[in-house]
Amino acid sequence: MKPHRLSRLGWLCAGLLALAPAAQARVSRIVVDETKPLPPAPGQTLAYEQISGRAFGELDPALPGNAIIQDIRLGLAADGKLHYVASFVVTRPVDATQASGLMWHDVPNRGWPITLNARERRFGDIGLASAWQGDNAGGTAVRATMPVGGRHFLQLPVAKNADGSAITGQVLGRIVNRSGPASQGLIVLSNPLPYRPATLDTKAARLVSRDGESTRGDVKGEQPIADTDWAWARCGPGLPFPGTPDPTQICLKQGFDARKLYQVVFTAQDPPVLGAGFAAWRDVAQWFKTAKADDAGTPNPLAGMVKHSIARGVSQSGNFLRGWLHLGFNQGEDGTQVHDGLWAIIAGRRIALNFRWAQPDGVLELYQAGSEGPQWWAKWPDPVRGGPPAGILDRCSASRTCPKIMEHFGSAEVWSLKMTTEWVGTAADADIPLPDNVRRYYLAGTGHGGGEGGFDSSLNPPPVANCPGNNFGAGLLPANPLPHTETVNALRVHFRSWVMKGTPPPASVWPRLARGELVDANKAAMGFPTLPGLRPTIPEPDFIMPVLDYDWGPQFNPTDGSGVPTNVPPPIRRAIRMRVPRVNADGNEIGGVPAVLYWAPLGTYLGWNVTAGGERPFHEGQICNYAGGMIPFAKTQAEREARGDPRLSLQERYGSHEGYVRTVKNAAHIAQRAGFLLPEDAEALVKQAEASQVLK
Repeated sequence: MKPHRLSRLGWLCAGLLALAPAAQARVSRIVVDETKPLPPAPGQTLAYEQISGRAFGELDPALPGNAIIQDIRLGLAADGKLHYVASFVVTRPVDATQASGLMWHDVPNRGWPITLNARERRFGDIGLASAWQGDNAGGTAVRATMPVGGRHFLQLPVAKNADGSAITGQVLGRIVNRSGPASQGLIVLSNPLPYRPATLDTKAARLVSRDGESTRGDVKGEQPIADTDWAWARCGPGLPFPGTPDPTQICLKQGFDARKLYQVVFTAQDPPVLGAGFAAWRDVAQWFKTAKADDAGTPNPLAGMVKHSIARGVSQSGNFLRGWLHLGFNQGEDGTQVHDGLWAIIAGRRIALNFRWAQPDGVLELYQAGSEGPQWWAKWPDPVRGGPPAGILDRCSASRTCPKIMEHFGSAEVWSLKMTTEWVGTAADADIPLPDNVRRYYLAGTGHGGGEGGFDSSLNPPPVANCPGNNFGAGLLPANPLPHTETVNALRVHFRSWVMKGTPPPASVWPRLARGELVDANKAAMGFPTLPGLRPTIPEPDFIMPVLDYDWGPQFNPTDGSGVPTNVPPPIRRAIRMRVPRVNADGNEIGGVPAVLYWAPLGTYLGWNVTAGGERPFHEGQICNYAGGMIPFAKTQAEREARGDPRLSLQERYGSHEGYVRTVKNAAHIAQRAGFLLPEDAEALVKQAEASQVLK
């Protein structure tokens, strides 16, 4: 694909731009690879275009903001700088005079494309997405172009010893719920493990099988596999053991047993300097926000258009933002503040990125880093783990570069993504105060990112949920339909006004210990009812995925999540006490923001699910990673009594279809009055309820 020239950018002033001084952020050059019109969304009147390309940057290791990057001095070029290439996609109004002045800087999730939604385009907002993750979607490989809609990539150097020799270290990989004679790759979530063995000699590695693991890391039936009984190789039907050598695959002489988990520890080499992704994302943002042109005079397609900017990331990308801010990267190389706002969405921890051999695709399964150090905003003690008092805002507070912050999340983040330590610390005995620049909103009972919504979910339950993670399994219960969409629409409006006009958003809403809304993670403490379709003891004390206090070794800094882990796999010192929201008689959580389907429920909405057996039996009966679930209400009293269901039926609750619609209208009024529902969404939800089949 040939690079396209920029359109509609005022090329008449290009000569003047070329004379402009270089921006402080060391993006020295950009290359525009493609410019495309963006098809209009419903209700959109402004014409938009997308501009994609690559930013070429350099990092000076002597600058304090860069010196914190793990191994930065081991990845320098001959000029003493670390060089990178980061993909970007700009989404902007074709007519720059129609831009609102607000730029959303989005963090790609595992490299996948992202753009502004229809509502943001109606406002005239600007979008920037740029790469940060150097271990996927190209990594250190050479990429010639970045097309619109392409997967983002960040090219980084690998770290080398001072004498130029390869750096080596221990890395862990896992294979789970696989069976048969075919070879299997090592997976982190759904992507290949980014590191390869330094040698294919199996004597230099250790492969074991396990019969079981608890959420607390207790191991059952671990057995070593002889080095003669496996190979780094590709094998399968027609290609028997030992197969064809392949550093990405493991071949077992006796084949894989789906009832077992397989874990290998091996010596890898050539770690990329992944922490440089923090600085690359920072500098690309500052360049597009403030620069007129690059060093060669290529104009910035957003020059003069951006007055305010909000960093935004969802899930893994939100975890990136929390780690990015914690390490001080909202301060640019020139000392100024980069972003005015930061929105961490369904993200309750810091990304595991800035250490050697990091695996940022991880989702906090066993032996995956990301819960170390302060997960809370304000400075707070860490007495259980013995860490120093610290908070995510420590560095930006010292440099006076803290943005306005909004975060929202739901029940899945509590149960599987270990979020409530952010609320109550590792001692879990007090509510940690929120700083004035932070707003927190809890969407009770919701799955990861929310469900599809709809008012017929009790009559036609959603499909059974799959458990995210490394081939984790499937859930027993239907997926949770409780949505985030309408609440997020309202939060977006509030956040724009807060950043652009200084108008404060609604007060934070989340469950508190002091109000009795947070309790221990077990059935008795929660007041959880015995419901059909679940074993009578659920949730048991060991059902939740707790924060595990790992010992990564003396070269690892748990406060910053930096350094070099030398204990692989890491011993587990303890499991941290976890708190969860208390529930009402229906099993639905309390303490969240008002939402229509929650206040007009059609069942019990769970941020957790139970892993089924079948073809993927290893986690059977345990929590289904971070999938949510739903248990619909019975339609009539007779039906619920026949099922032994203690919850009132739809008929007992609402009487008739008209009664249900009245409840929806009342719920919409409550949510709208509290500031968590826009008028247009309230009207649409009422119409959906009227058209539904509930009690018709």
